[in-house]
Amino acid sequence: MQISLENPDQPDVIQLIDDLDAYQKPLYPPESHYGIDIAALSAPNVLFAVARDAQGTALGCGAIVVAPEYGELKRMFVRPQNRGQGIAAKVLAFLESEAAARGCTAFMLETGISQPEALAFYARAGYARRGRFGDYPDDPFSVFMQKAP
Repeated sequence: MQISLENPDQPDVIQLIDDLDAYQKPLYPPESHYGIDIAALSAPNVLFAVARDAQGTALGCGAIVVAPEYGELKRMFVRPQNRGQGIAAKVLAFLESEAAARGCTAFMLETGISQPEALAFYARAGYARRGRFGDYPDDPFSVFMQKAP
């Protein structure tokens, strides 16, 4: 498996994002969706990583939006048929390393209450629950987490 920073505006990556949306959208009301689109993922301050197998098939992705105060994890997803292989942990570690190399020392994220697997994954990766941050509203469907240096 190879993980690298890539442009998110690729057909197979767009499909990953569409699959993520198809999974998440039924879980929450529309006003509780905070995913960012392909244009936002292409911004200069966003590190977007893709995990690919030996044949070049996109297996998973994730992004960190690097801000002066912290990096925010966004759009983490691994295809269901590829889960349980440690891909998400490797993508997360890769993104944190790339962001740290650019001076980012704290990482935050928002995920949903209806995703226990994601909550457990982030907790295993050292993220702890915290109060809301940034421009997020006080949303009962949101869980906010942080990993300090």
